[in-house]
Amino acid sequence: MNQPLDAPDGIEEGKRLVRVGGTSGLSLAERLAERFHRLTWRTPIHGMRLKGRHPLKLIAVPDDPVLGDATRGYALLDGFVRYRGAEREIDKLWFTQAGLTGPIAEYLHGFAWLRDLSTVATRQQGAPVAEFLMGRWLDAHAETVDALAWRPDLWGRRILFWTSHAPLILSSNDLVYRSKVLNAMARGARHLDRGADKAPAGAPRIAAWCGVVAAGLLIPGGEPRLTFGEVGLSRALGTGLFDDGGSVSRSPGQLLDSIMLLAMLREAYAAVGKTLPEDVAATLQRMVSALLGVMHPDRALSSWQGAGPEQPEQIAAIIEASGVRTRPLRQPRNWGYQRLAGGGAVLVVDAAPPPIAQMVDGGCASTLAFEFSDGPERIVVNCGGARAAVEQLPMRLADGLRTTAAHSTLVVGDSNSTAIHADGTLGRGVGQVELSRQESEAASRIEASHDGYVRRWGFVHRRQLLLTGDGRELRGEDALLPQGRKRRTGTTPFALRFHLGEEVEAVLSPEGSAAVLRMTSGALWQFRCRGGALVIEDSLWIDPDGRPVETQQLVVTGEAPAGGGHVSWALKRAL
Repeated sequence: MNQPLDAPDGIEEGKRLVRVGGTSGLSLAERLAERFHRLTWRTPIHGMRLKGRHPLKLIAVPDDPVLGDATRGYALLDGFVRYRGAEREIDKLWFTQAGLTGPIAEYLHGFAWLRDLSTVATRQQGAPVAEFLMGRWLDAHAETVDALAWRPDLWGRRILFWTSHAPLILSSNDLVYRSKVLNAMARGARHLDRGADKAPAGAPRIAAWCGVVAAGLLIPGGEPRLTFGEVGLSRALGTGLFDDGGSVSRSPGQLLDSIMLLAMLREAYAAVGKTLPEDVAATLQRMVSALLGVMHPDRALSSWQGAGPEQPEQIAAIIEASGVRTRPLRQPRNWGYQRLAGGGAVLVVDAAPPPIAQMVDGGCASTLAFEFSDGPERIVVNCGGARAAVEQLPMRLADGLRTTAAHSTLVVGDSNSTAIHADGTLGRGVGQVELSRQESEAASRIEASHDGYVRRWGFVHRRQLLLTGDGRELRGEDALLPQGRKRRTGTTPFALRFHLGEEVEAVLSPEGSAAVLRMTSGALWQFRCRGGALVIEDSLWIDPDGRPVETQQLVVTGEAPAGGGHVSWALKRAL
């Protein structure tokens, strides 16, 4: 159920944060000059032909509605490709080299770097860099099908970025080079016609079909392809999203990416005087609402299913580019992230089973974990970022970020609530989550339970959370209830973990059953618990840049007898 439009939510509607001049991008005069160039530009070589009667050209050049990363853009001008901690020297970069793998490879092959380059460079400054890298890619892959370079999702992204940044890659006077670019684009579109549905469901398949539709809009003679592509895109959205707008991967990062793709496609429609189909526009509305539902008041994402917070400016720019104005989704049907808000506080709870293995790379065992913030300050978080971390993060540590222990929830017997196999896929565990929710002016209350520990340990984990209406107190109870055939005669160890935000300092009380949490703003929160022993341990958090930050965590440990056990706790603002 969507939140009423007049309901308080603690999140301001997305704004596009644009800096001009200085080291943040082009000056206003340069941007106006580039805009004029786009209005008057079209691809040359109009006399050459692909096949049949249509000339080799683009019908229009869409705007890219999202600003790129200025730091990465300036690195490109300096001769380096930098992405998530990885670096490659442009002069020594070959798209066939064995070491070109991981996120930086997808960044290069998908041509998202064109956005970063265009954010800081004029056409005259950026074209030499863009054409050099384009030439290297064409030499390696224009005529040679490769498993990575010719992946349908990367071709979809490539067509979106090539068309949006055509002035950077097609300003050369070299007629042979320009014809290679346009022929490669046409060949890639034909490849997508046949293979878009071969991309994995979710964001990859949505990306592939966005490429088909963009090609139908922007390459001459594309009317049949456009009709075919719109049907395929609707189908991809239907299989890649829940009815409430959330991604089937349950990854906020993938949902944000899909919104960005549709925002770019929206500009492709606008470039030829058309609008998004009504069903796609309605789906985009639901997607943005679902994304807002997992955002904190600091305007960044909560950390779920391998995704990190992302930069608030980038998120705001994508929401602005979507053209959607809506409220956060608070009670999703399938997306699973329940949102409670009171005063300036926001609580986000994972109240659904993890995604099935083929829907997400690097799924996490996070059921019934939560994140909690007080205004712009995050108090309780998940470690997050298993698939958003910098390249330097050891793989063993990145895999550890997927475990139940890396989330703010109850861990039984130092095991995961859903198994994580050696090959990275999710196995048995949580199959069902039961949920009830009550709302009043005084407080919002959630009670949920999952069966992830029943098979191995013979317990259901039940969590109750209550957030007061003023947002100054969060009370909780975590219980282990006997269920299933598994019966233990002894006790079962458990640990209840609360990973703390980046700038939260925790100090244990002398009696050892409470802690004081100091915020950088000067606010103080008190944590108290009953039913276990409280200690403070080291932890880490993956920040919006994908870098690990040393943090602390509160850990309540105990042992549950065969009849079950429970821990009650409370977070209360003291100042």
